[in-house]
Amino acid sequence: MSVRNAMLALIATKPEGVYRLKQTFEEHVGGTWTLNIGQVYQTMQRLERDGFVDSHRETHGGRESEVFTLTEVGQSALDAWLAKPVARDTADRDELVIKLAVAVDNPDADVPGMIQRQRKATSKALREYVHAKDAAEENGDPYNLVVDRQIFQLRAELRWLDAVESKLAASGDAQEKED
Repeated sequence: MSVRNAMLALIATKPEGVYRLKQTFEEHVGGTWTLNIGQVYQTMQRLERDGFVDSHRETHGGRESEVFTLTEVGQSALDAWLAKPVARDTADRDELVIKLAVAVDNPDADVPGMIQRQRKATSKALREYVHAKDAAEENGDPYNLVVDRQIFQLRAELRWLDAVESKLAASGDAQEKED
């Protein structure tokens, strides 16, 4: 996901300063993705340089800050991003997948143990997200969308771990028959 585009989307909803944009982003994603304030500041500088946003100074509660607003060019870029589906043509760089892929041929790796430890960790994370969802209001807010996605991904990971375990067991049985 592009932080640049997320900032455009947030500004389209309400013009904000850098600090509030960071907070709003993190509220929307439920803490699953934190941003460095410097990253937000640099992103906003680039967006302004490229004509996607304008800025002006405002004073609130005695504090002056730079507030960003969306330009027509920024709105067009945002509209294009929102209309375009997310490409799924390349595999994610998932550490778990890579770890298991390189471990299966390593005779010193305890792949079944790795799978069991991961299953336990994934199940724990799933319980925590389900609890978080149960504790949150069911009003379709952005946080609930993120939590739902995490729950679906964790359930899929558990199914994938089961499939990996089954395939490894089947290939182990086939190997034993060859010997």
